[in-house]
Amino acid sequence: MAWLEMTVSTLPGTIEDVAAAFTAAGFSDLVLEDQAEFEDFLEDNKAYWDYIDEELQQKLQGLSCVKLYLETTDTTGMERLKNTLAALRQAHGDWGGLELDCKLLPDTDWEESWKENYPPQPIGQSLIVLPYWQADLETDRKKVILDPGLTFGTGAHPSTQMVMEFMEQLVTPGCQCLDLGSGSGILSIAALRLGASCAIGVDIDPKAEDIARENAAYNGFSAPEFTAITGNVTEDKAMMARLAAGSYDMVLVNIVADVIIGLSPVLPHFLRESSLLLCSGILDSRLQDVTAALQQAGLEILDIHAKEDWRSICARRKRS
Repeated sequence: MAWLEMTVSTLPGTIEDVAAAFTAAGFSDLVLEDQAEFEDFLEDNKAYWDYIDEELQQKLQGLSCVKLYLETTDTTGMERLKNTLAALRQAHGDWGGLELDCKLLPDTDWEESWKENYPPQPIGQSLIVLPYWQADLETDRKKVILDPGLTFGTGAHPSTQMVMEFMEQLVTPGCQCLDLGSGSGILSIAALRLGASCAIGVDIDPKAEDIARENAAYNGFSAPEFTAITGNVTEDKAMMARLAAGSYDMVLVNIVADVIIGLSPVLPHFLRESSLLLCSGILDSRLQDVTAALQQAGLEILDIHAKEDWRSICARRKRS
């Protein structure tokens, strides 16, 4: 089946109205690309982003358009699209011309082609991250099986890879792990694969709880081996107290620098004297800020790994 990608350009500030007109005309599955909305999103969520793809920002510069897709044989849909555009131009001639660009897309199985973006990902000496549709792949490595399209943590990012490489060296049989900011559950699952007896994944996003639990199931893990929890340990004192009552050999925090800094005062509550803390998601430019916050919280830096612009830290409580 061949498809046409129809791109309608407009001006910033009008994109929602243009999309509403197309929706009213019976078009669905619209794609909106707008520089202003992208920048608003970043501003509203700046605590969670240390690194923004400059190439993506450049592509979005001045961009405001609506995309929709029609089968090449859909002459009725094409006529309806042109009539909708003509009505918009007549009513809103000052919306930047509302130009239409039409591009023939390659004849591809779109329902399956996205999977090409998630090949098997060997990590370290013994681990391999596999999308669930390749769960039966024959390999000597320990499998971490995920649905990669759901949330952060597919094994492709250097910050995740460095934590898993640390874990290969440091996870001991029967150890217990706490994973703060667990996302997809990838680190908890890797810990269990490496011999941990149990792992608790905590994330502030309620969706992450279900996703992590689903990913754990792909790997054959469920409670009490793996437990997923929704909450914020810096704000929910009762949750922090419940978790701190546990005994963890390893605490994992793979988020971003500002969140790690915000967590640093409570991290010692989850660590025994012999416990290890693995932090990642830290840009090199923020490494000093994070190490200072951890040290201020009474932690000792044992090791730092580097990969591209990213850094990962191994720490423990200072010994008296």
